[in-house]
Amino acid sequence: MPRTRSIDNDFLFALFEVQRLLRLYADKQASRYGLTRAQWAVLAKLERTEGLKQTEVAEMMEMQPITLTRLIDKLCQANLIERRSDETDRHLNRLYLTKTAPPMLAKRAVLRSEVTRAALADIGVPDAHRLVEQLETIKDNVRNALQGGGQINTMKEQHYG
Repeated sequence: MPRTRSIDNDFLFALFEVQRLLRLYADKQASRYGLTRAQWAVLAKLERTEGLKQTEVAEMMEMQPITLTRLIDKLCQANLIERRSDETDRHLNRLYLTKTAPPMLAKRAVLRSEVTRAALADIGVPDAHRLVEQLETIKDNVRNALQGGGQINTMKEQHYG
């Protein structure tokens, strides 16, 4: 008689393993451009919002400030970002992209597409969109649980089609 698998074991294992493998693959692909995945992430944050303080970027990335400082130093050496003094507090630095950053960010977009295509290779577009919707629901559920926003919902019946 086949043993029934437990969603309690399978769900978290599969989710964490997918995350781990995606990180490894993204790191491998990012290295083609001489950057790490973490450096790409810093560039992405600054692409969305230039002028952030280092502490703000560290918070957004859930990273220790000293670790971020090393990443920023390397990105400054590569002439992709620059530190500028804050207008109101000379002790603070704000981070900005340099003029050499946009071509690298264009490569990041290509890289993101390559990683996505590899991950979703055998999944049809409608199923991929459904997967993203389900992951967004999971994210909302976990966010609500972290905020103490209510009871854990029991699993809903699956509906297909």
